[in-house]
Amino acid sequence: MSNVWSDKLPVVQFRIARPTNRLQKVVEFYRDGLGLRVVGHFENHNGYDGVMLGLPDTAYHLEFTQHMDAVPCPPPSEDNLLVFYMPDLETRDLVVNRLHGMGYDEVEPENPYWKNAGVTIEDPDGWRIVLQNSYFGKKQD
Repeated sequence: MSNVWSDKLPVVQFRIARPTNRLQKVVEFYRDGLGLRVVGHFENHNGYDGVMLGLPDTAYHLEFTQHMDAVPCPPPSEDNLLVFYMPDLETRDLVVNRLHGMGYDEVEPENPYWKNAGVTIEDPDGWRIVLQNSYFGKKQD
C-alpha cells in the first residue's frame, strides 16, 4: 500500500500553515480544546517559533508560526473553515463542551449548511472550525 495520493499528484505529506500573533493561545485551542497532538515544534528559526499539530499524525497536519515581531493578522472571511467530521455525536459534543469551557462558544456559520449537523467555533485568531456530526454527507444516528 502506497502513501502517495495519486500518480498525477505524488504527495506524501500535507501541511496547512498559517501565521499568528497568539501562538500559545492558538496551540491551546487546537491541542487542549480540540484534542490534536503536537507532532513537532521549533523555536527561533530565522526569527520564527512554530508548532505542528497532527491530523492524526505528521502525514496531515496544521502548522502555526509566530515571528518575533508578530503583529495581528487580519481574520479571514467567516466561510474559511477547517471541517472535522465526527460521526459520533456524543464525542463531538464532548469536544464542543471542552472548547466552551475554555471560553470558545458556538458562532453562527455564514453558510447555513454547516448548522444542520455541525457546530462552528472561532479560534483565537478568528479562523473557524466546524465540528460536523456527519460522514460523507450523511448524518449519523
